[in-house]
Amino acid sequence: MGHMHDPMLEALRSLTGRPDADFRPDQRAAIEALVERRDRVLVVQRTGWGKSAVYFLATHLLRQQQFGPTLLISPLLALMRNQIDAAERLGLRCMTVNSSSATTVDELSARLEADDVDLVLVSPERLANPDFAGKAMPILGRRPGLVVIDEVHCISDWGHDFRPDYRRIGRLIANFGDGNVPVLGCTATANSRVVEDVAQQLGASITTYRGQLGRDGLALSAVRLPRQAERLAWLAEHLAELPGSGIIYCLTIRDVENVTSWLRRQGHDVAGYTGATISDDREEMERRLQANDLKALVATSALGMGYDKPDLGFVVHFQMPGSPVAYYQQVGRAGRALEHSQALLLCGKEDVNIQDYFIDAAFPDPQDVDAVLAILDEAAGPVSLRDIATNVDVKWTQIELVLKQLDVEGVVRRVKGQSYERTLTPWIYPHERVAGVTDARRWEQQLMFDYADTSGCRMRFLTDLLDDDMAGGCGICDNCRGEMLQPSTSSTLIADAEAFLRNRPLMIEPRKQSIPISERNQQGRTLAHWGDSGWGPMVQQGRRDGHFADELVDAMAEMITEWAPSPAPEWVAAVPSDRTTSLVPGFAARVAARLGLVFVPLLERAAERPPQVEMQNSPHQSANVVGAFTLGEPPMPGPVLLIDDLVDSGWTLTETGRLLSRSGSGPVYPLVLAISTGRRT
Repeated sequence: MGHMHDPMLEALRSLTGRPDADFRPDQRAAIEALVERRDRVLVVQRTGWGKSAVYFLATHLLRQQQFGPTLLISPLLALMRNQIDAAERLGLRCMTVNSSSATTVDELSARLEADDVDLVLVSPERLANPDFAGKAMPILGRRPGLVVIDEVHCISDWGHDFRPDYRRIGRLIANFGDGNVPVLGCTATANSRVVEDVAQQLGASITTYRGQLGRDGLALSAVRLPRQAERLAWLAEHLAELPGSGIIYCLTIRDVENVTSWLRRQGHDVAGYTGATISDDREEMERRLQANDLKALVATSALGMGYDKPDLGFVVHFQMPGSPVAYYQQVGRAGRALEHSQALLLCGKEDVNIQDYFIDAAFPDPQDVDAVLAILDEAAGPVSLRDIATNVDVKWTQIELVLKQLDVEGVVRRVKGQSYERTLTPWIYPHERVAGVTDARRWEQQLMFDYADTSGCRMRFLTDLLDDDMAGGCGICDNCRGEMLQPSTSSTLIADAEAFLRNRPLMIEPRKQSIPISERNQQGRTLAHWGDSGWGPMVQQGRRDGHFADELVDAMAEMITEWAPSPAPEWVAAVPSDRTTSLVPGFAARVAARLGLVFVPLLERAAERPPQVEMQNSPHQSANVVGAFTLGEPPMPGPVLLIDDLVDSGWTLTETGRLLSRSGSGPVYPLVLAISTGRRT
C-alpha cells in the first residue's frame, strides 16, 4: 500500500532539502493552527527546533489558498540570509527592505501590487519609516496572509532584549486588514512572565507551543579572570583545543577589535564582526564561518538572533552578558547538530561597568524628554534631529531614544528623514514602568553573577530561569563533571597580552566638518582608552594624584618615536589643564625633554567654561570651547605636538589646534594619554 499524499510533509522536505525530514513535536500542530484555524500562535522552543520552518511552510500553504503575503518582522534581517535561501527552495519569493538591501520601497510596493512576492521581511524600525508605512503597508493590509514576529520576547518590557519599536506591533496587528490576521510569535527565550506579557500585547486568545529548553550535549563552563590580559592569554592558549569553529562574544566593538587583533598576532584564524562592519564583509565572514574556514568570529551581539550554523562547535564569552536569558540565547547557537559542543564564560572586572552603562542608558531621563518636547511644542512645523541637539544639551543617542519612544507612543510623528513633529497625544512619563524594568535588569545582572559562581548544574540554572522543568543535572557542565576551567598557566602569554594592551596603535581622527582644510589637525595618537587595561589605570591614578608617572612619559615618547609623523614635530604645546594648572603642561614639558624638543607654554585659557565632560552632545561641546583659549605668544612655525591628558568629543583639540594653525604654526599633531569617550564624572 502506497503512502498517503501529505502536502505539508512534502513541503517540509523541499524546504530542508532532505527527503527523510520529518516534523518535530508541535511543528505540524502550529502550522495547522495558523493555516486551518487562522489562530494566534506563540512558539517557545529552543534554538534549532525549527521555528522558521513553521512560518515558511505556513506561508507556502496560505499562498496556495490565495491569501496575501506574509509580513515577517525580525530584528536582525542580515542574519536571515541562509534561512531565506531555504525559503526559496520552497519556491517562496522573498523581499526585504533594509539599510543593506538594494530594494527600494517603491520596488517592493510594485511587486506587492502585482502579487509577485510571498514573504516581506522588515525590521521593527522599518515599520516607523514614513515611506514604508505610507506605501507598502496599505497594500499588505488589503488581504494579509500572516504576520510573523521573530524574537517576540522583544515585545515585552520584561524580556531580556526589549526593543521600543516592537511596541508598535500590537497596534499594527489590531489594525491590519480586518484585525483577524493569523499571527505567529517565535522565541527561544521567554519565561512565564514574558509569555503572559506577549499574549496580552498580541490580543485575542493565544495558542502556545512550548518545548523543553535544555540543550543536550552543550557543556557549560565558567571562570573568573578579572584582567583582560588573563582572558586574552587564556584564549591564545586554548582556542585551538576547542572543537570545530565557533563564536567569541564581546560586549563592545572596541573589545572585538582588541581580541581579534590579539588572536591574529598569536596565529589564530579569526575575524571581527560587529554592527559597524559593512554588509559585504559580514556576508563573507558568515560564509567563511559556515564553511569552517575560520576558527572563530569575534563578535558583538550583532551576530546572534537569526544566525544558523548547526555544526557550530563552541561559544566563548570574553565578558559576561547582562542576563542569563541573553546568555542562554547566545550559547544556544552552538552544537544544534552535534553530539558535543562547548560554551565557556570568561568573567572580567569590567563587565559590571559595561552592563551598568547599558542599564542606565535604556530609558531617557524625564527632564530630557521634557526638554525635547518643549522644543517640538514651540516649533511651527517639523524639527530636525540636529536642530533639537543644538537647542537641548542632551546626548545625541539619548535624543534619538527619546524621539523613538515618543514616536512609538504616538506623542510625536516622524515626518521625513530625521525630522519630527508633535501630535495631540498627551504624554505622561511612565515612572512606574521604567522603575520596574530597571529593577528587573538589575536583578538579571545579579543572576548572571550567581550563574558564574553557582556550584550546581549550569544548564539547570538557566532553564529554571526560563520556567522550564528539567529533571536532574545535565551531567556535562563543569560543575556536574567536577572539572573546572583553569586560568592560563603561561606567565609569558599574560605578559605578552599586557604589552599588547599597552602598545595598541590608537588613532585620533581630526574633525573635518565645517573646519577649513588649512585649520584641521593631523591624525593624532593616544596611549589608552579610559578605564581599559594597559595604560588606562595609570592614567586614572595620575589624574587622582595630580601628577603623571614617569612610565607614561616614557610610553608617550616611545609611541611618538615609533609613529614617526612626517613632517617631524619640532616643538611641543599643551592644552592648559582645567583642574590643576600644571598637570598637563608639566607632563608635556617632560615629554618634550624626553624627545629633545622645546616646550612652549603659549596656550592659555581666555575664559572659564564648564568642563567639557559636562557637555552632552557635539553642538554644545563645540560651542563650549569657541573663544575659550588664547595664545600668550606667537607660535613657532614648525610642526607641533599638541598634548592633552584626555580626549572625549575632540572639540578642545580641534579649537586649540585651529588657534595654533591660524596663528602661523606648522601641522598640529594631537597627542593624548587616553580616549575618554562616554566617561562621566
